[in-house]
Amino acid sequence: MWSKDGQPFIIAEMSGNHNQSLERALAIVDAAAAAGVDAVKIQTYTADTMTLDIDTGEFFIADQNSLWKGESLYQLYEKAHTPWEWHKPIFDRCKEHGIMGFSTPFDDTSIDFLEELGVPCYKIASFENIDLPLIRKAAHTGKPIIASTGMTTISELGDLVQTARDNGCTDLTLLKCTSSYPSSPEGTNLRTIPHMRELFGCDVGLSDHTLGIGVAVASVALGASVIEKHFTLSRADGGVDATFSMEPDEMAQLVRECRSAALAMGGVRYEVTEEEKKSLQFRRSLYVVKDMKKGDPFTTENVRRIRPGWGLPPKYCSVVLGKTARREIARGTALQWDLIE
Repeated sequence: MWSKDGQPFIIAEMSGNHNQSLERALAIVDAAAAAGVDAVKIQTYTADTMTLDIDTGEFFIADQNSLWKGESLYQLYEKAHTPWEWHKPIFDRCKEHGIMGFSTPFDDTSIDFLEELGVPCYKIASFENIDLPLIRKAAHTGKPIIASTGMTTISELGDLVQTARDNGCTDLTLLKCTSSYPSSPEGTNLRTIPHMRELFGCDVGLSDHTLGIGVAVASVALGASVIEKHFTLSRADGGVDATFSMEPDEMAQLVRECRSAALAMGGVRYEVTEEEKKSLQFRRSLYVVKDMKKGDPFTTENVRRIRPGWGLPPKYCSVVLGKTARREIARGTALQWDLIE
């Protein structure tokens, strides 16, 4: 469903970068479309569908290295969630631009809500990829599912794939994902992409939380059919995910370079390409470099391997040396067999 003519399907993930402004959310859609993405994805939840309103213990983010340290889970999700009444305006704006709009549901009620809006597919987040009842409900809709694979073992992935397929999903895409924010290139392990594709017999892409475009472009060479990147108007504006999100110019570059990488893959080919044919004339070949009279022997003094390429191929140099000129030959003449006695 996703890859067209071998090109990856590129998703801009809005997440909480709307900063609780519908105007900004719509501007993010506009900027993403201008950058050339294929889809914009949002997230469908409320703080109450995600967690409990407790600000102590495991419900509080105390990790000093976390982007969200000092907040409770409830406070974070309250700030990051996309109001449900915004979904339709956001999806409508996507349609105006001719790109797909869809969402990540986080519980059963969000799937019910998204079904009312007629979303074309579902994305399962890494932190929910072990929530088999959620995956089962999404699969029952019969719509395509994209699932991130952060933190999963092969066994857990097997459960995810089987649950999706057993409950009606016939179009499943797995995204190689590292669930750290931001993640490092060395922790990404892109070689997993072709292995995952072979192991589970489905399309595989990349949900990329690294900074920059290098990892995403490299994933295309390994067969990624879908690429997802967090997106914002400006990191300087702040926001819960701004630190590891791409800005419009960066996203446009990612789209261009991923498209180029896909085109460059081509096939296995050793013959001269159409693009190269004009360049054949500039190869090295054998030329007479001093005026010669009939009967003169060809030597290293009067025959050289030089550019351009209108003479005999250089591999015949040893064959030509010692033979004689059939007629007078002017300096700068491309050597051909009919000039050799």
